[in-house]
Amino acid sequence: MITAVELGLIYAIMALGVYLTFRILDFPDLTVDGSFTTGASVASVSIVSGVNPWLATALAFIAGLVAGTITGLLHTKGKIDGLLAGILTMIALYSINLRIMGKANTPLLGEETLFSPLRKAGLLGTGTSIAILFVLCLVFVAAIVWFLHTEVGMAMRATGDNQEMIRSFGVSTDTQKILGLALSNGLVALSGAVIAQYQGFADVGMGIGLILIGLASVIVGQAIFTQRYIWLAALAVVFGAVIYRLVIQLALSAGLEVNDMKLISAVLVVVALLLPKWKGFQKIVKTFKRSPATVTGKEEVRTNA
Repeated sequence: MITAVELGLIYAIMALGVYLTFRILDFPDLTVDGSFTTGASVASVSIVSGVNPWLATALAFIAGLVAGTITGLLHTKGKIDGLLAGILTMIALYSINLRIMGKANTPLLGEETLFSPLRKAGLLGTGTSIAILFVLCLVFVAAIVWFLHTEVGMAMRATGDNQEMIRSFGVSTDTQKILGLALSNGLVALSGAVIAQYQGFADVGMGIGLILIGLASVIVGQAIFTQRYIWLAALAVVFGAVIYRLVIQLALSAGLEVNDMKLISAVLVVVALLLPKWKGFQKIVKTFKRSPATVTGKEEVRTNA
């Protein structure tokens, strides 16, 4: 379970990237299936070549920025449908990732990675590593919340809500889309780089179906927690990613096979989408949202009456 929580916190960085496109920009971006592997391959090849792990991770982030920018340009300047633009970039990245690694798999056994100090100290797989990763996620959440409250971030949120309205104020929606897609895939590639260092290898197929994991984290988290405030919505994505990994771990412990993971993910997303529409669930949520003071006040009014 500790490993599942650690993986959930690392995948949460990727889920935050999906949150930017799926919720903020209202853009169905499938580039993440390719950019995740791009981040992992760039970081792995760089580390094997003797590059510092921190610099290798930064290079992976930059590679993700480039991948997202390409999708944005195809959509905004090339006038290609957003879904198709993401698919085209994703397909192209598969070959590019093979070119980067030179083979289908790049092992990191014996190499110095971001997790080497924790492994040497015997802290990986303990509460300490979970605390460190959680603090790291909080840093990314704080950065995203701060950005979305800046003028550029507000313009990006408005672009996702009402393009015509924000365009009438002189804001370039094309620029906002390109920037959002770049930042999103940068975070996805960063998560891929960290995952590769955590598991000790990068594989060309490690990003297949990743968009489902990202969507599951976003939808599950925000189905359970409120979306009323930006910071709560972003934090809900982090908890959603952890919950997703725990559900996967429980399913595997119950006897399901690894090959069933995609099926489990799909079922989880369907449940998360349908659950908020269930009247019983809505009543439960409303009950939790009612403050004790409000309940006490209503009881006093009834008593006086």
